[in-house]
Amino acid sequence: METESEPYVRLASLRQLHQVMADMNTARSLADTLQTVADGVITALGYEMACVNLVRPDGDLVVAAFSGNSAAEALITGRVGSRDSWDRRLGMGENWGDLVFIPHTEGWVLDDDDVPQWYTDGPAPRFEDEWHPSDRLFAPMYTPGISGSSCGELLGVISVDRPRNGRHPGAWGREALQMYAFQAAIAISNARLRANMQRALVRLEREQQALRASEESFRQAFEYAPSGMAIAEMGGDQHGRILRTNDALCRLLGRPASAMRRYSFSDLVHPEDIGTLLRTSAEGGRAELRLGRRDGTYVWVSLRNSVVADAADGPRFLLTHVEDIEERKRRELQLAHRASHDSLTGLPNSAELRSRLSSRLCRRADTGGLESLDAAYGHPAYDVNGHGFDFAGTSQSYDGGYDHHVHTVAPEENRDDGAKGLAVLFCDLDGFKSINDRFGHNAGDAVLIEVARRLSRGVRDGDTVARLGGDEFVILADGLGKADAQDLAARLRNEIIQPIRAEGRAVRVGASFGIGWAHCGMTADEVLKSADERMYVEKRSRPKAHRRAG
Repeated sequence: METESEPYVRLASLRQLHQVMADMNTARSLADTLQTVADGVITALGYEMACVNLVRPDGDLVVAAFSGNSAAEALITGRVGSRDSWDRRLGMGENWGDLVFIPHTEGWVLDDDDVPQWYTDGPAPRFEDEWHPSDRLFAPMYTPGISGSSCGELLGVISVDRPRNGRHPGAWGREALQMYAFQAAIAISNARLRANMQRALVRLEREQQALRASEESFRQAFEYAPSGMAIAEMGGDQHGRILRTNDALCRLLGRPASAMRRYSFSDLVHPEDIGTLLRTSAEGGRAELRLGRRDGTYVWVSLRNSVVADAADGPRFLLTHVEDIEERKRRELQLAHRASHDSLTGLPNSAELRSRLSSRLCRRADTGGLESLDAAYGHPAYDVNGHGFDFAGTSQSYDGGYDHHVHTVAPEENRDDGAKGLAVLFCDLDGFKSINDRFGHNAGDAVLIEVARRLSRGVRDGDTVARLGGDEFVILADGLGKADAQDLAARLRNEIIQPIRAEGRAVRVGASFGIGWAHCGMTADEVLKSADERMYVEKRSRPKAHRRAG
């Protein structure tokens, strides 16, 4: 992630960040969770070294996990820093949201405190945001509240060092580290909760004489868990019916405990997530899905299942941990949208356009066998749509050409026989440069925004309008014939040439459209190039005076 150029972030980097956050919540023990937190900073956030300092029961902080440097790990792992020293560090420096940054110019006052550290000296920075070896960046972790917000109690601190790009993190990097610390706090709290619940369950199985005490311990862990908990029946006709819920889950869903007992999770889950729920294993299963609130809205949650049995191996129950992940999902969707959409117009960007177009196309898997059939029969054994011919020349399917794909077929080039296909309309604005030159880029931006709005308004639901770059737009419209595509281009052109208010004045731009057709066997770039070339043919065919009314 250190190689990303803000504000553009690759989807692969977002997936990597999402994966390490998921890994934190799948670690089996507290020690595994702490090490996974440290390793995730190195893997996904772009730092070479990371340290997790955990608050002990006495209030001091111990170095519980380290990643990135084996020598430093051996030197400071297990060492303790006093709470007073840590409070002093977190109270000075610069606040980047919840993060604390102490530049090397101020850090010298901390050299004599008892916090374990590995910092070294180095030359002065060559530019303003260059990272110095003595810079310090801390991400505090606070105990999560019932609804996923911090309640203020310090759980630990993540220390990071040596960004791989050698620079102070930008706005996105800071937000990512802050979000990571938030999720790490939840993972650590959940690891502790799971350990406490496991000890309670062991007592239930092994200590029949202390059954009441064990039940009370379990009740405390269940009722006062910071995240939602539920117990459901397992097996039989009532499998999955909710028997008991804690207060956190009732508040999360806005439903009283008495009402919750009338449902199973399958009754509450969003219809689109039923498949996810059914695929979730009863024993140790985990799923992220949406549950319905009483007001009709849905909230994103993470479900984690555990099986509970009594000491005599009697009735078994399903213990489900419900974690509110609405905020994380919202951030993920925002980050994904930024990576796939144009920041000015809000339309899908070039990468998203190619992704949508490529998803409709397939490449021939193996043509070696087809070539030999061509030679044997004296004519093509398979047509352009992947259909074969028998000895009489009739069409029959050939599954080897494509891999179970609904083929995209272009209408015939020289005749309109009513065939419909995926039309690709390449739009280039005429006279846009003169608006930028005469009235400035703010006016040009206003024109692009309005053109994007008009294009989006002029297409059908399900069609794609994307900004390829500059003043170039592309429309993907499926199920059109040649005449339909030409009519669509004419309607959109007429919409675009209407006056546009920009910087207090009315301006006009024209539009040239090229219509290409996508069909399997082509790449997305080949389809776009075809439409682009047709656009330039159309642009050159019209007199310059007719291209726009500026």
